[in-house]
Amino acid sequence: MTRKLIAILRGLPPGDAIAVGQALVDAGITTIEVPLNSPEPLVSIARLAQAFAGRGEVRIGAGTVLTAQEVAQVRAAGGRLIVSPNTDAQVIGAAVAQGLDCWPGVFTPTEAFAALRAGATGLKLFPGALAGPEGLRALRAVLPPATQVYAVGGAGPGNFAAWRAAGADGFGLGTALYAPGLTADAVAARARAVVVAYDAAGGPA
Repeated sequence: MTRKLIAILRGLPPGDAIAVGQALVDAGITTIEVPLNSPEPLVSIARLAQAFAGRGEVRIGAGTVLTAQEVAQVRAAGGRLIVSPNTDAQVIGAAVAQGLDCWPGVFTPTEAFAALRAGATGLKLFPGALAGPEGLRALRAVLPPATQVYAVGGAGPGNFAAWRAAGADGFGLGTALYAPGLTADAVAARARAVVVAYDAAGGPA
């Protein structure tokens, strides 16, 4: 089962990448992003991509991707997922041209439609805490029905059901899963709790 959850490993040191990644995958979270403002993020991405090579259900990539040059660097490291906090047509275009999944950050209908027009795989509603489920519900009313929208920042095990009812397809989770200094065992425990809550809220759309 591939759950519509993205683990955001901000601050992950390369030495912990494989153990933390394995803990997440074992718990059932198979999409992992390492934000580019983490320590040596491309090293972590390369190690994760190599560790899970051949596992088609596992997607490794980068977050906080802001330029087309960074897209190329992520791809060279083995990443296949590009996540951004903003909508930048050049970043989206670079990702699409290189065959990568691309999830730009959006907050308004203008940003959402610009991202879709540029070829985004799906939309990252960010910061979710400001929009809230009601903000997503309003956005959903005008988006093409097939648009995938993940809530990021403000979505977690305690409110998955409310977000799902508002039209969220999935979620990006940071500190609910990982913070620098956490052991792989601690990440595993958090990941299992997240998966239980996600499944209880209805699982994939």
